[in-house]
Amino acid sequence: MAVLAGQLGYPSTESDIRTRLAALTARGDHGFHVVEVQGVVVGWIGVRAELSLEGGGYAEIVGLIVDEHHRGKGLGEDLVAAAEEWAAKRGAKRLRVRSNVIRERAHRFYERLGYTITKKQAVFDKDVEQD
Repeated sequence: MAVLAGQLGYPSTESDIRTRLAALTARGDHGFHVVEVQGVVVGWIGVRAELSLEGGGYAEIVGLIVDEHHRGKGLGEDLVAAAEEWAAKRGAKRLRVRSNVIRERAHRFYERLGYTITKKQAVFDKDVEQD
């Protein structure tokens, strides 16, 4: 999973992924699904349940990656279907996914699966870490 996160542009060690996976799983509002080929993880998806005051409950895909050598074989579709099932079982009426504007191939993928663009926005970050 760490190698795949790196392919997505988020370099991580195996230890990083194990620590994060354990913490997120313990929260109870995240689900993770993997796809394997010959015993090797070649794709994964993360989904979480959300609740907002203004919009109510929904679920959101928070990460999806299929190894670059295994793309175009339907594995991503299988992972999204697993996320949709996870969300529906938790009563979510909607599944959302955010995708960087530069990931045009990903946009076409989601549109092919029936997702529509409902909003464009800017994302602002500020480090708040204190030393």
